[in-house]
Amino acid sequence: MIRSIAFVAACLFAGYCAALPPQKLSLTYELSYAGIVAAEMTEVLEHDGKHFSLSSAGRGKGIGALLYSGTARRWCRGEITGAGLRPLEYREQRGDRPASVAKFDWTGKTLTQEHEGRSETTNMVLPLQDRLSFVYNFAFQSSPDLKPGKQIDITVTDGRGLTHFQYKVAGDEVLKTPAGEFASVHLVKQRENSEDKATELWFARDRHYLPVRVLVIEKDGVRIDQMLTHIGK
Repeated sequence: MIRSIAFVAACLFAGYCAALPPQKLSLTYELSYAGIVAAEMTEVLEHDGKHFSLSSAGRGKGIGALLYSGTARRWCRGEITGAGLRPLEYREQRGDRPASVAKFDWTGKTLTQEHEGRSETTNMVLPLQDRLSFVYNFAFQSSPDLKPGKQIDITVTDGRGLTHFQYKVAGDEVLKTPAGEFASVHLVKQRENSEDKATELWFARDRHYLPVRVLVIEKDGVRIDQMLTHIGK
């Protein structure tokens, strides 16, 4: 009996691991401002089934690089749970400035944010993610609930403060990118007022729900579009 239970558990674990993204993966994006290519972004995911790390960095590209001031480098690490990613630490650095840091204490349910020499510890506002782990969280959920009309509420930290987002699943669509065509689920941020920027996200259903496009429309109408161009190891 014990051997049978162990066998079943091993099979379930193997099936769970098979559903996870590859243990190391790099995604390259092209970032454009108002239709002009301005930068190339590279994000790297690494995990062992129990722990994960994510990094993101960008560099200017072509004449549009003059429009790109986003020299931010982002990094986070944390644990993988049955519900998805549980971040432990997030860092974001812009240029030569000191990094903004968020530290998650899931036992004490507190969040410590460090920015410009100041440190503040507050109670967690759940569900809580950082800017990187949020867009990769669906990739580590066994069965993401992303049915059309589904509302997703999330609080996100960047080390400088907390922002509450509310997204609605707009539905499925085939998204054409330089990296290929993807059957994608489309999320749209619910704007609180006319001054709030619009944000739309696309995740590839058949590629572990990896993020394939992020579109931000500023209040003045300028479109900032991050599109997947390559998936590598």
